[in-house]
Amino acid sequence: FSSVTIPKLLQNMQSQVPSIPYAGCLTQMYFFLFFGDLESFLLVAMAYDRYVAICFPLHYTTIMNPKLCRSLVVLSWVLTMLHALLHTLLMARVSLCVDNMIPHFFCDLSAVLKLACSDTHVNELVIFIIGGPVVVFPFLLIIVSYARIFSSILKVPSSRGIHRAFSTCGSHISVVSLFFGTIIGLYLCPSANNSTVKETIMALMYTVVTP
Repeated sequence: FSSVTIPKLLQNMQSQVPSIPYAGCLTQMYFFLFFGDLESFLLVAMAYDRYVAICFPLHYTTIMNPKLCRSLVVLSWVLTMLHALLHTLLMARVSLCVDNMIPHFFCDLSAVLKLACSDTHVNELVIFIIGGPVVVFPFLLIIVSYARIFSSILKVPSSRGIHRAFSTCGSHISVVSLFFGTIIGLYLCPSANNSTVKETIMALMYTVVTP
């Protein structure tokens, strides 16, 4: 995920010529969406894995069998490939203005759309209809998984059980909070007061810090 944007950022910083060709911009956008969505889906799979491990420890190997794990990975790859391809193809049909200065360190979907001179209602509709659920549904599934985990722990409260839950889930909760927190704050709850610097820092949080 971070390899999609960081090498180009470092190259631009070293050369002092922050530019990217149009084809390169679309390619970067595709892989950014693909790996970003894939991380979102895999975080859900990891949350389910922790739910099974804590709530059904004796049935863990039966439930989380290799076939299910492979199915979860394949499903994640197929859905994210289709989602990324749809947005990239829709962006390819948009006409850009003469001023092609992107106020960002990578070709973010929303940043490139701001440069459009043609109608972008279809793009925005697809982002709202498909893009929202790609972020919101995985986040809600993770919340449900952890609600079940904590509910299970509270039924039989013990220091050992609580310690085991936190040791199993602590790092995952941290990543989920940072990844989804910044994405939801940046894309689903946009603020008119957000400066370019603030948006860039938030983007760095989920593209660099989270991985």
